[in-house]
Amino acid sequence: MDRAGAPLRLADIAVPSPSPGEMLVRVLACGVCRTDLHVVDGELPEPKLPLVPGHEIIGMVERIGEGVPDGMVGRRVGIPWLGRTCGHCDYCRGGRENLCDAPGFTGYQIDGGYAEYARASFRFCFPIPERFGDVEAAPLLCAGLIGYRSWRMAGEARTVGLYGFGAAAHFVAQIAVARGQRVLAFTRPGDTAAQDFARSLGAVWAGGSDEPGPEPLDAAILFAPVGALVPAALRAVRKGGRVVCAGIHMSDIPTFPYRLLWEEREVMSVANLTRADGHEFFALIEGIGIRSETVAYPLEQANAALDDLRHGGFQGAAVLVP
Repeated sequence: MDRAGAPLRLADIAVPSPSPGEMLVRVLACGVCRTDLHVVDGELPEPKLPLVPGHEIIGMVERIGEGVPDGMVGRRVGIPWLGRTCGHCDYCRGGRENLCDAPGFTGYQIDGGYAEYARASFRFCFPIPERFGDVEAAPLLCAGLIGYRSWRMAGEARTVGLYGFGAAAHFVAQIAVARGQRVLAFTRPGDTAAQDFARSLGAVWAGGSDEPGPEPLDAAILFAPVGALVPAALRAVRKGGRVVCAGIHMSDIPTFPYRLLWEEREVMSVANLTRADGHEFFALIEGIGIRSETVAYPLEQANAALDDLRHGGFQGAAVLVP
């Protein structure tokens, strides 16, 4: 990526060398995330340029820098969005490294996985459950992790509404159903394929986001980056309900009457992830038997994958394979 708003360009670049504390990883698969769209389209400010996007990376460790255990060579790891933190700000010291004052994000300030090789901090990579293939595992590194954090922040809800049924929602639906919650899926109006997909994963109801839904919600999670869905979700949640905005970017939220927020309803956002989220998430899904629905694209078709994501051209998640 040379500049925001322009198509990605295929280029030959030097294989990076790992610095102290880093690993050189041969990329086996890299998920295509909506955050990548926000970066490429210029909706997130000041990316590193030129930039290799991609932050849902599955790869094999080929070389290590000073300070990394020798046993890491030859291991399969996952590289997530959170690539580094300062370790000493109030947020890092308080167990909230997702809010670090001086972070580095993979595929944004750090070159990512739309490539044959990537380097990453040893301390911020995750081991990947063996039962997932490379392509199936890739979306777990953001859609899964951010979905999990969003679901957890929704609280003890009996009935959960998911607005936007893409990669993250298809993981959250499975987690919620496994935990005995009722899932209602709100998709783009008229998107019957997404609605059928949601029902196949256990949703008790699926319809358009312009529909009211058949019952009040205890919580709503917004994965679609559409600000107008915030007041719609507030209308859908019962008294004391919570609306969780899961995206890193959203269009402006329109004005709405205070009565939608009254009766102790809440609106909150989710920012990034912590390493603790990752360890909790991977432990949880090992016991659930979660399914990862993916569509694979060759690396050189990255622009096509992004365009298909932009227009809802597939169910589940897109993954690039070098």
